Amino acid sequence: MDRTDGDASLRFMGVNMSFVFNECPIKGLFEIEPKVFKDPRGYFFESYSEKDFFAAGLQMKFVQDNQSFSTRGVLRGLHFQKKHPQGKLVRALEGKVFDVAVDLRKGTETFGNYYGVILDSERQNMFYIPEGFAHGFCVLTEKAIFTYKCTDFYHPEDEGGVMWNDPTIAIDWERVFPGIMENALLSEKDKKHPAFDKNASYFNKNGRWE
Repeated sequence: MDRTDGDASLRFMGVNMSFVFNECPIKGLFEIEPKVFKDPRGYFFESYSEKDFFAAGLQMKFVQDNQSFSTRGVLRGLHFQKKHPQGKLVRALEGKVFDVAVDLRKGTETFGNYYGVILDSERQNMFYIPEGFAHGFCVLTEKAIFTYKCTDFYHPEDEGGVMWNDPTIAIDWERVFPGIMENALLSEKDKKHPAFDKNASYFNKNGRWE
């Protein structure tokens, strides 16, 4: 299955906005760049503004914030919730990660395709992943602090997953982290996720499991 990992194709820049919204080749995904104000004391930027996000058409409501710490080579994913899909606004507070979203919305032209963004705390860029996608990332630096805002609560009984190295999706982890395919640091749970084709028949057009 073809993969999607090219440059962002569309940009939304509103007057006096604190962000640049770059729509990615898979519809619904956005890489978002905040305007960072720097001086000799340090820097300041808005990491979220409902006003600006709503003006860009991203009219989601966030209900939960999560944060994780990981070391180099840790790979988390690919995760989704079956009945309670979560939209996520993700970024690296410290370090650098390769962040990946996989389209689970059956019937789209990009069903089963992925798009990846390098999130870098130096750039302060963010990645918005709407409901209907699986999500994962690997850590490229010695350590990374990763945070994300969610549009639904975490439901442990609702967890689902796709194997991180699924050959159908064919995420090119090696392109950004040579050697990761043999040396990824995975949880026991993430080692046991089924292949994409074991999940595919269960998804509906919104990426919910039926």
